[in-house]
Amino acid sequence: MKRLSVLCFGFASLFFAATMQAQQIDAQFGISGLHSASASNSTSTTNAPQSLTGGVYPVFAVDAIFLHNLGLNGEVAWRATQGNYQDVVNYRPIFYDFNAVYARKITRVGFALMGGIGAESTRFYVAPSCGAGCTNFVSSNHFAGHLGAALRLYVTPSIYVAPEIHQYFVHNNEDFTSGHVTRYALNIGVTLGR
Repeated sequence: MKRLSVLCFGFASLFFAATMQAQQIDAQFGISGLHSASASNSTSTTNAPQSLTGGVYPVFAVDAIFLHNLGLNGEVAWRATQGNYQDVVNYRPIFYDFNAVYARKITRVGFALMGGIGAESTRFYVAPSCGAGCTNFVSSNHFAGHLGAALRLYVTPSIYVAPEIHQYFVHNNEDFTSGHVTRYALNIGVTLGR
């Protein structure tokens, strides 16, 4: 976990340094949903029979384009409400990633392709045992690879609506039926610069 935190901090530092020299910044907010293998399709003896499918996931993302159409992207998506994990405990998955991004605008239509790394952090909510000042959850964190694509439809020269698709490859995701998770999103964004 410590290595993942250091790695994430390093990517975040590079991302924020790149935004200082960016030619273009894209910021977006939207909603998304997840799809993964169903619990009834679980044939694994190591994975729990719990699907990640379902729920509404708000998402926030920022792109910094600094070399022609290439740049860096960071995004986070979290489940808006807690789900019920095997009728035992509530949970909330959070996905975050840092990517290389290729974003291009052609008249009133644009697109973005991204790929990188991130993590799935699932919070399992439990009663705090140490009194005031303690968290009421434990986290299960897993490294993830990420690929994504977006179609950006500009309604003004700088504001766009973007349907997106993202694929996560979550390493050792034994908490859920599958480590392959697809996220579908609809975002509203703004392009600054260029």
